[in-house]
Amino acid sequence: MWCHDIGREQAANKPLLKTVFQVMMRLFSPRKTTLMFVIRDKTRTPLENLEPVLREDVQKIWDAVPKPSAHKETPLSEFFNVEVTALSSYEEKEEQFKEQVASLRQRFFHSIAPGGLAGDRRAVVPASGFSFSAQQIWKIIKENKDLDLPAHKVMVATVRCEEIVNEKFSSFIANEEWRQLEETIQSRPVPSFGRKLSSILDFFLTEYDAEATYFDEGVRSSKRKQLEEKLLQLVQPAYQSMLGHVRSGTLDRFKDAFNNALNGGKGFAMAARECFEYFMSQFDEGSAEAYIDQANWDSSKVREKLHRDIDAYVAAVHTAKLSELANMYETKLNEALSGPVEALLDGASDDTWPAIRKLLQCETEKAVAGFSTALSGFEMDEETQDKMLLRLKEHARGLIEAKAKEEAGRVLIRMKDRFTTMFSHDSDSMPRIWTGKEDIRAITKTARSASLKLLSVMAAIRLDDEADTVENKLSLALLDPKAGTTNKSSSMDPLASSTWDEVPATKTLITPVQCKSLWRQFKAETEYTVTQAIAAQEASKRSNNWLPPPWAIVALVVLGFNEFMTLLRYAAAYLWRLCECVHLFKFLGPSFVIFSFFYSGFSVIWWHSRSRRLSSSSFKLTSFLFSRNPLYLGIIFVAFLLVKALWVQLDISGEFRNGALPGILSLSTKFLPTVMNLLRKLAEEGQKHANTGSQHNAPQAAKSSQSVASSSASSEVTSSENGAEYSSPSAHHKLQ
Repeated sequence: MWCHDIGREQAANKPLLKTVFQVMMRLFSPRKTTLMFVIRDKTRTPLENLEPVLREDVQKIWDAVPKPSAHKETPLSEFFNVEVTALSSYEEKEEQFKEQVASLRQRFFHSIAPGGLAGDRRAVVPASGFSFSAQQIWKIIKENKDLDLPAHKVMVATVRCEEIVNEKFSSFIANEEWRQLEETIQSRPVPSFGRKLSSILDFFLTEYDAEATYFDEGVRSSKRKQLEEKLLQLVQPAYQSMLGHVRSGTLDRFKDAFNNALNGGKGFAMAARECFEYFMSQFDEGSAEAYIDQANWDSSKVREKLHRDIDAYVAAVHTAKLSELANMYETKLNEALSGPVEALLDGASDDTWPAIRKLLQCETEKAVAGFSTALSGFEMDEETQDKMLLRLKEHARGLIEAKAKEEAGRVLIRMKDRFTTMFSHDSDSMPRIWTGKEDIRAITKTARSASLKLLSVMAAIRLDDEADTVENKLSLALLDPKAGTTNKSSSMDPLASSTWDEVPATKTLITPVQCKSLWRQFKAETEYTVTQAIAAQEASKRSNNWLPPPWAIVALVVLGFNEFMTLLRYAAAYLWRLCECVHLFKFLGPSFVIFSFFYSGFSVIWWHSRSRRLSSSSFKLTSFLFSRNPLYLGIIFVAFLLVKALWVQLDISGEFRNGALPGILSLSTKFLPTVMNLLRKLAEEGQKHANTGSQHNAPQAAKSSQSVASSSASSEVTSSENGAEYSSPSAHHKLQ
């Protein structure tokens, strides 16, 4: 038997062996006979592994055959001595094959030797009785149809058809067209695969029919079927590969078409249904194209796998699309609610939570309407759709709750910002200037009330429109603790609790105890602002009270009236002289100014010597100024003008409104640039007048000197917010 036939039913001649066992037990007495199995063309599988399989098959056949009652318990070893030997392949190892055959031949030569193939020597017929024994054996064979041997032509047909089958099978394997088809199908589908392969198979089967046409029909048909089975068994992997290519290609095209349909705006369920029907028909066409005429193979399993793959992909896309839709509408709700809710909570008032509830309802309804319209294309059941819509609503509500918790964590910062804004700005949102007329106590109470309002709004989540007394408790306990203790026992703290009465714990953002702690910290951190405001107000009051008391002013006017009038006359006289000097400076130049100052000073001294009405102190001061240098009074007057200009330019009174220290710091930075600016303007003005005066001739200068008195009366020092400004000489020219 062939090595590759071990374990098979017909190829291993199991039915024949079964018949041998049955007849031996029925017709002959038990006598140990050797059954030798010669295995042809053994493979790499060791004989030690093949022999147990063969012995096991023989034992199964022995156990399965019906036995006479006398031999029901007789073991196989009583009748047969089973031996197994193997021969190498004649075509591959010819020398080794011949050696093994020669060795086996020797065993037959010496079969009757002790331990030989003849087995035991019971019931051995002597040579003289061999003829009669053979006649009896032949008679028994003829009388028993079970031992009827096939005819000679059947045996010849069997051997020859077997050879043709092996020859055609080997030719098919070596066929170039088949080998190329097999190689190509491993990597990609082959067009008209079934037609090409059916043609190749039909060619070799036709050749077999042509060569085996004259042999026994029964043998020829059975061997043809055997050849067909072997060929189909050989090409079946290629057929499965072709179906695999058709399935994977159909699945890939389905994915592309399905995604394109979804991107084109078609409903999910409709796109899935249409694409499924179309591409399943495409697979049927492809599998029909791969069909082999000689085989009756069914592609339903591959079709079912394609069905499962498409369903799995559609389910994955279904889940991804639903998740994408849900995320898109959740993102829209985030954008629509986060900013407005934060702004509403920041500007906390009595309408904050009603406005948030209205905003939540409006945006949720819009999102749910859009989401419901988008879900209609999925054709899902109503229960699942309601669950998804409910999840979207819960997300919107959770978003607001999360935002409220986030803002509650920053409530202290918000409270301080609101207090600072309301305390430092008036009703027109302009910064307050503490002039001493403001009621800081009332302003502080108003600002703290607004901060407490923010705290009460952030204390709990109020999305269910249920009334609570959080604000009243906070107001009584924090803003007006005396009023709270008059109605209740002084030993009972309304905020000594971790929960609010009307608010569940899940909706509580800030507990009463935390509110009390936050308020204490808030007051401590805003106390400095109030203190600064009070200090600024006191400083403003002190800066505005620079005049002496009214009685002192009256006494000063009454008692010093004579001296004041005398000084006024002297100042007027000197001012007259100074104005003359200024106009002379414009037209005659600096050299004449020195002469004018000396002249005016000596004239005042002379006028004073004629007058005896000055008091001793005034006389001493005037004598001191003009006895040494008459320019002192001019310098003092010019210094006064410069100081006045600096006073206006620097806005000293305005700088000291916010306090002494800030005013000094501000003036220290502005003083030097302001002085330099004034000096630059005076130098430019003097240069312009000098250039103008040098162009006039002497008669014009004389005429100008006569009009100095009249023009000087019109020249004055003006002050504005930009600093001191001197009258332009253009007025003098107009007078001329």
